[in-house]
Amino acid sequence: MIKNNPVILGIESSCDETAAAVIRGRTLLSDEIISSAAVQAKYGGVVPEIASRAHTDAIGNAVKRALDSAGVRKEELDAVAVTYGAGLLGALLVGLTYAKGLAYSLDLPLIGVNHIRGHLAAAYLEDETLRPPFITLLASGGHTAVIYTKTETQFEILGGTLDDAAGEAFDKVARILGLPYPGGPHVEALASAGSNAIAMPKMLKGQGGFDFSYSGLKTYVINYVHTMSQKGCTWSKADLACSFQHAALDILVEKTVEGALVKHCKTVTAGGGVIANGYLRAALTSACREKGLNLVLPARSRCTDNAAMIAAEGLIQYRAGNFSPLTLNAAASIPLR
Repeated sequence: MIKNNPVILGIESSCDETAAAVIRGRTLLSDEIISSAAVQAKYGGVVPEIASRAHTDAIGNAVKRALDSAGVRKEELDAVAVTYGAGLLGALLVGLTYAKGLAYSLDLPLIGVNHIRGHLAAAYLEDETLRPPFITLLASGGHTAVIYTKTETQFEILGGTLDDAAGEAFDKVARILGLPYPGGPHVEALASAGSNAIAMPKMLKGQGGFDFSYSGLKTYVINYVHTMSQKGCTWSKADLACSFQHAALDILVEKTVEGALVKHCKTVTAGGGVIANGYLRAALTSACREKGLNLVLPARSRCTDNAAMIAAEGLIQYRAGNFSPLTLNAAASIPLR
């Protein structure tokens, strides 16, 4: 029997965060994360084997903490939702295998969740009254897109990146500037001390539509640093970070608002790690207010990888009766569908 407000355990292990969360309907009861990011930072990025071992060590503890914090016994669960893709294959298998074992032992439905759809679902936990249709800005390390959400299970991709994703561009620029991993927060911090003083190329200038391209912007930053260094010129890392941030994020705001106007939507949401960026949040808030649009932004902690968003998408699939077989396998790459 499908319950209206089921208790769902969400599990996320696609990269370097081992996470577990519990929801009752759209109410978040707990959200626990055990991260191996500090270890990964020593290597300048995520090492798959290290991430997989860290997940193996942490998964049981993360789930126990989530259940304890929620005040829920595992016997009270109605379903187990888990990320099955996309992500690091070994890391995904740790979470998926654990979820399968738990679901089987408790005779519960297993719900395999597309990680990117999890990011899209995070906004539902921020506003329990949120209902489609609305426009969603997806901006993460692997995906950048403007999406028209028709129903909870159906959406239309209006446009996306043609090369690098926004988060990927931030990480690459961070390396160019000698900043540590993960790059996004460090670029943002450096940008706060600079000014938007360096002219940056406009992506897909004159092309219209909702597509993005970050390869040219990234290349411009690389060439700028090399040219200034070769000439022995004095330049400001903070100004370069700030100028890059404006160029990379202003276009996201512009096209998201345009999408809402074109589709006659009154509400805008957002999801993905880049949405944790303070400048982007402020710019999106200002632009939506100016156009009379309602903006629903997930808390910063639910923009980066977390299990609450997996549970939220699990709720959508639970209500639709979309359950997964215990033969479900992990997938390093899956389409956004």
